[in-house]
Amino acid sequence: MAGGLFALLDDVAVLAKMSAAASTKAAGVVVDDMAVTPQYVHGVTAERELPIIRRIAIGSLRNKLLLILPAALLLSQFLPWLLTPLLMIGGTYLCYEGAEKIWEKLSGHEEHDHLAVEEGPDAERTMVSGAIRTDFILSSEIMVIALNEVASEGFVDRAIILVVVAVAITVLVYGLVALIVKMDDVGLRMTERGSSTSQRLGHALVAGMPRLLTALSTIGIVAMLWVGGHILLVGVDELGWHSPYELVHHLEEAVHHAVPAVGSFLGWVVNTLASAIVGVLIGAVVVVAMHLLPFRKGGHHVEEPEQA
Repeated sequence: MAGGLFALLDDVAVLAKMSAAASTKAAGVVVDDMAVTPQYVHGVTAERELPIIRRIAIGSLRNKLLLILPAALLLSQFLPWLLTPLLMIGGTYLCYEGAEKIWEKLSGHEEHDHLAVEEGPDAERTMVSGAIRTDFILSSEIMVIALNEVASEGFVDRAIILVVVAVAITVLVYGLVALIVKMDDVGLRMTERGSSTSQRLGHALVAGMPRLLTALSTIGIVAMLWVGGHILLVGVDELGWHSPYELVHHLEEAVHHAVPAVGSFLGWVVNTLASAIVGVLIGAVVVVAMHLLPFRKGGHHVEEPEQA
């Protein structure tokens, strides 16, 4: 009896470690997911912020557990060779999104969403649905990355690990988003207290939250390019074109051995920088191609009336 219990606990510990490792591999996409979500409650009334985040979180978890998880498990069971191409498609999308955001910042054409809550419940539902659709893409990438890390495990173990990853990632992302968007309210309350220390801290929170959101947006862009580029480098290596990843690996090893004290960290920096460069290059190509497509939103040409 005791032996069976210890064996069960050991299995749970192994699954927990695998779940943590799978979640870590998806960290870059998680950062992007966390950076994207606050824009949907930017400027809305304080009493609607948490309900909107809760609705998006529930939709995200539903996507992961009812749609993405079954599809991913069936894919890994019957068509495992499709995992790498699907990862690469997702990686290309991340590169495109990151490069597109850079282009928007450089060109001054950043999109600013209307505050749907100020326009009524129907507009709020439309905005929440749009947020859940955007989350679906990022959630799919997170789940496929996690699945790729445990593809060699048994079917039941894969299912358990992916459920744990889905719940943990959703709680982490939307819990932190809820905390972030409410920190300015906390700061306002602190400014109303009698303590000068509380007032100073409250003013710092109110002033610092816009900067934090801006920093999160920038981190999200970098994460998309880095993760997307790394997925593509590893993918082409697994598909048989070894030169790109071998070059990055040799540079990483050279730096690692050249500076023993901090070699591991510098090697990681080299790998990350190379992945980000690949992400920028591939993303730029896709951005150019998308802007040239005649059916791209906003890309249509309005003909001038003919002269009489």
